[in-house]
Amino acid sequence: MGFYSNGLVLSQGYADTMNQQVLPFLRQRGKEIIVSGAEGKPIAAFRYDAEAPRGTVVVLHGFTECAEKFSELIYSLLQNQYSVLAYDQRGHGASWRDPRIQDLSLTHVDRFDEYVEDLAAAVDQVLQSMPQPWLLFAHSMGGAVSCAFLEDHPGVFARAALCAPMIAPQRGGMSLAQGKALCKGAKVMGQGRKRIPMSKPWAGPEEFETSCATGRERFDWYDEIRVRTEKYHNNGPTFSWTLEAFSVTERLLAPGAPEKVRVPVMIYTAEDDNQVIPEEQEKMAARLPQGDRKVIYGAKHEIYRSPDEVLFPWWDEILEFFQQA
Repeated sequence: MGFYSNGLVLSQGYADTMNQQVLPFLRQRGKEIIVSGAEGKPIAAFRYDAEAPRGTVVVLHGFTECAEKFSELIYSLLQNQYSVLAYDQRGHGASWRDPRIQDLSLTHVDRFDEYVEDLAAAVDQVLQSMPQPWLLFAHSMGGAVSCAFLEDHPGVFARAALCAPMIAPQRGGMSLAQGKALCKGAKVMGQGRKRIPMSKPWAGPEEFETSCATGRERFDWYDEIRVRTEKYHNNGPTFSWTLEAFSVTERLLAPGAPEKVRVPVMIYTAEDDNQVIPEEQEKMAARLPQGDRKVIYGAKHEIYRSPDEVLFPWWDEILEFFQQA
């Protein structure tokens, strides 16, 4: 039970350390703020102010996740004197959900750019009052949102570290054209807010062996929270979300788009990733004016839920990357 030198939690006694030390600290230090997101929809944001802060890190989660899932990383950032702004993206956690969708296990969005507009709203309404430099850490879908934001607003963040970003999602064996045609057809038939056939409703605890994590202790800790927290039960996409995800690659890799990004961006690819397409991450990194990419061996899609021997050196690199700002 205890902490590594960078403020991350040791696997031995992980749940006890998280529940008895990390979460109470975050509850004491954190403040929930409702951001008026795209089209005025309420987005639940969480502000954490560090003592003698050296800057602020925005933490952006991925598909079917939430800010609480990143509690260990948020705690580490605070211990390293970074203030933190995290929030639940629309359709996730405590943020706004489309009231026409009664199934809480479904994740939906009409336009992918709604996510980007929500980030812009969080910057305008909360981040503006937090210390600079402003830095960005984002995972998976959050990485795609971040890339789009960096292309549209090149001067806001000083640096960005992207964990297995969703430059392109895996397509379940379909070609991009087939996947988009299927989703477009469903939307034409009025099924845009329905679950795609390959996805199943929430059915209780996830299995570690088929999960995106390789660190058992980190997996078990959050899975227990997720089971008892209904708002965290979303586990599958609608046709509309899937179409927007399939279309995001063309947006992010459009002619001249990555070249607009004017800050250093580090892309981390997981060695064993069955959720996103690594080759598209490589294309993005190659076109970014100050982009770089590194493969993290021994990690699945959720690099931040790896065993200590994989997680700690990776996170040390990110902290050093941020310190260079």
